[in-house]
Amino acid sequence: MYLLSFILVWFLAKYKSKQLHYNWSNEQISDLIFYCALGTVLGGRIGYVLIYGLKDLLADPFFLFRIWQGGMSFHGGLIGVTIALYFFAKKMHLRFLTLGDFIAPLIPPCLALGRIGNFINAELPGRITTVPWGMIFPQTGPLPRHPSQLYQAFAEGIILFLLLWFFSAKPRPRGTVSALFLIGYGSIRFVCEFFREPDSQLGSVAFNWLTMGQLLSLPMIIIGIIMMVYYEKNKENVVA
Repeated sequence: MYLLSFILVWFLAKYKSKQLHYNWSNEQISDLIFYCALGTVLGGRIGYVLIYGLKDLLADPFFLFRIWQGGMSFHGGLIGVTIALYFFAKKMHLRFLTLGDFIAPLIPPCLALGRIGNFINAELPGRITTVPWGMIFPQTGPLPRHPSQLYQAFAEGIILFLLLWFFSAKPRPRGTVSALFLIGYGSIRFVCEFFREPDSQLGSVAFNWLTMGQLLSLPMIIIGIIMMVYYEKNKENVVA
């Protein structure tokens, strides 16, 4: 799924660069994908270990490198990609927010593929349910559960992609596309967490219902709203 994601992003980036009249070369786009891939893998793994597997890391420092045991964090991957884009923007002599606005609409299809991968692996299942489309995941017992991976694939992948793609099709104040991504993903993830089984090693982190995924999504929503308001008010100076 990661491989399919990187291939898909390459074609979308090629199309988007022409749409925005960037006309980047194949090599430049490949470099962008490489930076993003590196940020995704390193940030995703380190983020997972620090957020969800800190006890395992303290017990065994080499747990960080045991990637065959699984464990990737979206929020960690987002931080990793953000750092990677900063360095790539420096290399390309681009404004960081301009590059962020460019890459933001390309991320949702990757999220969709990742969630489909979760579904295929029967990992990160939903909560127990009585809805007719509930599914039994062999690793989590005999009771039917929400196929929350598919909910997230549809919401994070298709809905968010369409929202960002059409929003970014017209000239927008610089930073607003990135802001919309933060608001959109954070809100979708917050809602989808109500259908997803909390991580067994953490459970609820507050109020007997708030999950770590929701807790980490709240700053995304808040930062996204602040960015949207700020850049909309200052659009005369920061139009992309």
